[in-house]
Amino acid sequence: MSSIPHLTLNDGHTIPQFGLGVFLMEPGETERIVSEALELGYRHIDTAAIYRNEAEVGAAIAKSGIPRDELFVTTKLWNSRQTDAHSAMRESLDKLGLDRVDLYLIHWPTPERNTFVQAWLDLEEIRSQGLATSIGVSNFMPEHLEKVLDQGSVVPAVNQIEVHPTLQQREAVAANEAHGIVTEAWSPLGRGKADDLTSPVVTGIADAVGRTPAQVLLRWHVQRGHVVFPKSSRRERLAENMRLFDFALDDAQVAALDGMEAGSRVGPDPRTFN
Repeated sequence: MSSIPHLTLNDGHTIPQFGLGVFLMEPGETERIVSEALELGYRHIDTAAIYRNEAEVGAAIAKSGIPRDELFVTTKLWNSRQTDAHSAMRESLDKLGLDRVDLYLIHWPTPERNTFVQAWLDLEEIRSQGLATSIGVSNFMPEHLEKVLDQGSVVPAVNQIEVHPTLQQREAVAANEAHGIVTEAWSPLGRGKADDLTSPVVTGIADAVGRTPAQVLLRWHVQRGHVVFPKSSRRERLAENMRLFDFALDDAQVAALDGMEAGSRVGPDPRTFN
C-alpha cells in the first residue's frame, strides 16, 4: 500500500495514483470485488451514481474496518442531475454510507443540455460545505473546461477522460496540464473496440520487460503522470494490476507506445454525447 504514489492536486490535497474502477461490475459482485481489492491494499475506489453500485462500494468500505482517512473515494454526478447536484450528492453519500467523498466529478459535459456550468457552481458549494474534499470534471474537452474556468471560482482538481495508447487525447491532456489539473485515465487498457492489449508493440515490450501487457500499459500511464484505476473481477488480476511500481519502461519503450496513437475511441465522444 505504501508503494502506491500519491499525486498532489491543485487544491493541496493528494490522490493515490492507482485504484479500482467499478464501472459495469456485475450486480451483486461489486461488494466482493471491492472487499478483495481493499484486502490486497487498494485504497482508491472510483464509482459513479450511474454505475448503480455505490451502496455495494459503501458496504465493502464499512466491513473493511479501514480508517476513513486512509481511503480515497470518488463518485460522479450523472447528466440528468446537473440542475439538481445538491440532492444527487446527498443520495450518493447515503448510498455510500459516508459523510463526504474525496472527489466529486461532473460525469459528462453534455453540451446540448448546456447545464454543466451551473452544475460546476453547485459543486463549488458542495465542496465548501465539506461534502466533497475535492471537485473535478470528467470527459471535458478544452472548450468545456474553458467555460468552467471562465465562470467558476475553483479550478477543477481532476479531469477524468478516456486515455490509452491508441487514444491519447493530447489536446485535452495539454489543457489539463496548463491549468494544473490532474488527468485520470478511464479505459486505460483500451479494451473493446480499441484492444491495445493485443498490439504487437505492447506484447513485444511485455516480453522484453517480463511483465504482462496490462502491466505495460498501466506503467505507461503512470510514467505519463496519469491516475489509473483498472477494473477486474478476479483477485489474481487485481493483485497483478497493482504491481506497477517496481519496474519502469525505458525512453524507447515509452516512445513506441506513444507512437500507437490512432484515434481509436472506446467510449462516446464528449462533444456529442448527451
